[in-house]
Amino acid sequence: MSRIETAPGESLAATSLSGGAPASVAAEPREQPHPPASSGPAAAPEPEEGWLWRPRTQLRVACTAGALLIVGSVLVFGLGQAWAMSLIWISLGLGMIYGVRAALEALAARTIDIDVLMVVGAVLAAAIGHAAEGALLLFLFTLAGALEALAMSRTKREIEALHKLMPVEAIALIDGDWRAVDPLILAPGMRIRIRPGERVPADATIAEGSSSVDQSTLTGESLPRPVGPDDQIFSGTVNLENALDAVVLRPVAESSLQKILNLVMQAREQREPLQRLIDRFGEPYTWSVLAASLAVMLIWWLVLGEPAARAGYVAITFLIVLSPCAIIIATPTATLTAIGRGARSGVLFKGGTAIERLSRTSAICFDKTGTLTFGRPSLVQVRPIGWSDERKLLGVAAALEADSTHPIAAAVLEGAARRGAAPADVSSVTHAAGRGVRGISEGDEVAVGSYDFVEPVIPVCLRARTLEMLQRVQALGQMASVVAAGGDHGAAAVLVISDDLRPGAARTVRELHQLGIAPVRMLTGDNSITAARIAQRLGIDEWHADLLPEDKVRLVREIRAQATAAGRPGAVAFVGDGVNDAPALAAADVSIAIGSIGSDAALESADIVLLNDDLSTVPWAIRLARRARAILKVNIAAAMSVIVLMSAATLVGSRTGLEIPMALGVVAHEGGTLFVVANALRLLWMRGPAKDPSGEPAPPGHPAPASA
Repeated sequence: MSRIETAPGESLAATSLSGGAPASVAAEPREQPHPPASSGPAAAPEPEEGWLWRPRTQLRVACTAGALLIVGSVLVFGLGQAWAMSLIWISLGLGMIYGVRAALEALAARTIDIDVLMVVGAVLAAAIGHAAEGALLLFLFTLAGALEALAMSRTKREIEALHKLMPVEAIALIDGDWRAVDPLILAPGMRIRIRPGERVPADATIAEGSSSVDQSTLTGESLPRPVGPDDQIFSGTVNLENALDAVVLRPVAESSLQKILNLVMQAREQREPLQRLIDRFGEPYTWSVLAASLAVMLIWWLVLGEPAARAGYVAITFLIVLSPCAIIIATPTATLTAIGRGARSGVLFKGGTAIERLSRTSAICFDKTGTLTFGRPSLVQVRPIGWSDERKLLGVAAALEADSTHPIAAAVLEGAARRGAAPADVSSVTHAAGRGVRGISEGDEVAVGSYDFVEPVIPVCLRARTLEMLQRVQALGQMASVVAAGGDHGAAAVLVISDDLRPGAARTVRELHQLGIAPVRMLTGDNSITAARIAQRLGIDEWHADLLPEDKVRLVREIRAQATAAGRPGAVAFVGDGVNDAPALAAADVSIAIGSIGSDAALESADIVLLNDDLSTVPWAIRLARRARAILKVNIAAAMSVIVLMSAATLVGSRTGLEIPMALGVVAHEGGTLFVVANALRLLWMRGPAKDPSGEPAPPGHPAPASA
């Protein structure tokens, strides 16, 4: 059904490629330093170490060491019980269990890192008669390590839960019998059965049955998605209601779940520029700390004439406060926490670089078809002319369109079903390519299609009003088709076809403005009338229509250049549906693909993938990225301040009579590390994206609710 009345110059490809490149076009990602974590099925989580090295055991040991240190210190220094010194030495020994292990691992890798510094500092402190300070250092170091490990495991909880989504069994039709098989043997074209309560074993297309599927673990959607014949279902989601028969689309190793898991694992391993800088200079800095501490000891002893024990005390305190624990942990804790929080709400960040770019976003561009709209036409109104019976005419249109596979025909059929209009009895159906369909119903001629094609069937007294109604619809940038029945009871109606806006689209634009992002632009391959109508309804700042894929790329680059010239050199983001926007996604500073759980192009081309169709996740993801960067800046500033202030205070205080106790240096150093971890963990409690009050987005594969 390629014939339909449209606004002047309007493209008919309302459901597919009007807005970009063919689906086969996939741009090479800008940065992918790590290969996929696995080309096969999801690897199992890393095996747990022995009980002694588990984070919770380490936490218990640290608490025990701390308790012994407190009791021993009170008895020794408060009550003068010399025998209690053994408690302090036991506390020191417990801390050594974890400190020495970490230091030996570093030395085995031929590196000198913070673990080595901490052990050296504790051993030297004990050697010069300050076992309590050494025990305090290792107690806090072990405690911080345990809390850091627990924090990291908390941020990875949502990520590692993906491993558990992989089904261990599938029911497949083999040689005419339904058999329980390993999902790894499933191949494209095989028929599988998913019973209520079972996980979908592989990406598949439903052949028989209807049900609802819970895909919250992948997309963050709060409501189950209704599915029926020809709808796609994805590996790892849960069938809730009725048994489904489906046909496998791709092997388990190539499923959407596996691709998402691979990308998440890459994100965990990817280093931000700041983290790479820290990694690069970490070992030289450690050697510098050792050299500086040795120099302090020699200068204080040999040049300034301090006793060797006192010079050693100052040098060890200096070594401790200079150690960069908090700086080293600041970036990975903030990044991994943001990645984990995003994964819980269906936002897949491809590493810390994507978070950093998104936090700097100052302008944003949206594709229209499939992004701001659902990407498929739907029947939004039936406008009867005069006394015409709306339901009867809609039944006639549905009957005439029954054999067509055109998206507009599907919109008419779906609209008739939603309105309860049963298809009429028609015969002698004939198709006129690009114009319409005619037939006979109850002895009268009926037709649906363009006005010129249907006009002979429209009663003469209704023609002028029908044409007027059609022109009014076209002026609004909407598509329309005309249906008419002749005979003594002739009737006519205009069927208004539109690609509906996603719920929450206008609210998303408002929230982006509130975040200071401007301009918000729409780039579309559709006609200017439709683009203007959508832009006006959404409050979009600027729009560009009738674009080819290369035009979108050019405009993205122009927007970046304009922002830089205007003194606003932030990142430019592009939001697309991930199917036909690969070139524009690759051209943007930060690319966001929406509603793309099953889109290979999105997973390959975008920096950030939103795994559901909820537009509210776009401003939420920006807020999350900005908060993560703000926390990171605070953590870095706090860590560096502690190092600079405490190291200066240690040296100056030792010469002015305001000596910094080693215990205070230890507390400041390890306290900074604990602050960094705790501050980053605040991201986990960030509220998720708010749902638009107008309702949830329509589920994939189902039309949006028709407007009255």
